[in-house]
Amino acid sequence: METRALKLPILVLGLNGVPGYALFRHFNKLFGGTDESDGTSGTIHPAPRHPDAQPPLIGIRPIKHPCVFGQDVVAIDAEDTAGLTALFKKYKFKTVIDASGNCALKACECDTPRSRLLNCEQGVDAAQLAADYNCIFIRISTDMVWSGSEETAHLRPYKDDTVKDPIHNYGKHQLEAEMEIQRIKPDAVMLRVPLPMDYAPGGCAGAIDWISYRFRPGRPATLYTDEYRRPIYGGDMCRVVQFILEHDFPAGIYNCGGPRRVTLYNAGQLVNAIGGYPAELLHGCPRIEAGPMPPRVGDLDIDSSKLYSLLPPGFIRPWPFDDAIIPTDRDWHRTFGRNETDKHKVGSEEAIYRLLVLGESYE
Repeated sequence: METRALKLPILVLGLNGVPGYALFRHFNKLFGGTDESDGTSGTIHPAPRHPDAQPPLIGIRPIKHPCVFGQDVVAIDAEDTAGLTALFKKYKFKTVIDASGNCALKACECDTPRSRLLNCEQGVDAAQLAADYNCIFIRISTDMVWSGSEETAHLRPYKDDTVKDPIHNYGKHQLEAEMEIQRIKPDAVMLRVPLPMDYAPGGCAGAIDWISYRFRPGRPATLYTDEYRRPIYGGDMCRVVQFILEHDFPAGIYNCGGPRRVTLYNAGQLVNAIGGYPAELLHGCPRIEAGPMPPRVGDLDIDSSKLYSLLPPGFIRPWPFDDAIIPTDRDWHRTFGRNETDKHKVGSEEAIYRLLVLGESYE
């Protein structure tokens, strides 16, 4: 596969979500920038440059989501196609990374037009502009284009081209976006990213920070014991996107999950034990007990081998990375890290960041 230089400037959509925020910070750091952040929000500073110089990176967030600030952060709402068009005219982007979308399942289910706008129409608008300006285009999609239902067990693990059966607006509109973007921009690369393990700006929208957000003030969190995902470290997702941009990468739609399959309850166990929160705050239940609204996916065991075959070996690590912190049973979090010997390794939000966001080794 031939290498190529990054084509600048780069536009990143969706700074209000976990993937977009991680990607913007990743490329800002790559270009020599810094950020004043606690991992969940803050001011992002680009590298020093001449006042008249073209910025290498621009990010978009919604107007009413002020958690991300910076000289090269622009506030544009999803419905403002004219504003997005003006941005393309001004900066003449060469690369577009579309991480737009809203995975708030209940909100999307209650407002179908809004869900379509955020999870489909905004990305399609960006793809059309990318086609008009001859940009490289990468779209961050989701594994929730499948249901994970018991009826589809014979199809698992889901391959990239396995028939889709989304069960809620979020998945339906993300699938609709995939199809429309492929029509408009057939040279696009789309990545179906399951739970990206990183922080969202605001501190309560990502998997890790939502669980911590519940536990921190002593509130319980209920997580499903039969919803399976293949999480990916946010940093690994960013490296995959960078690799694609730096190589003559084949167009198409790729599953982009980690090698390890875990339940949402397992994720809750990890945050609970490694953060040192009271064990009794974590509750587990099968998804049927959550009620019908919003519909819950089941076993989203995806096969990412097609993508892996195009990446260097071990490029995407299992989450969690270290086998020493894999939950072994339903009560694992009640004992792991609770003794005096291990308290210097875990029992803090800093430990959550090291082990569950950065992927450092436990030992």
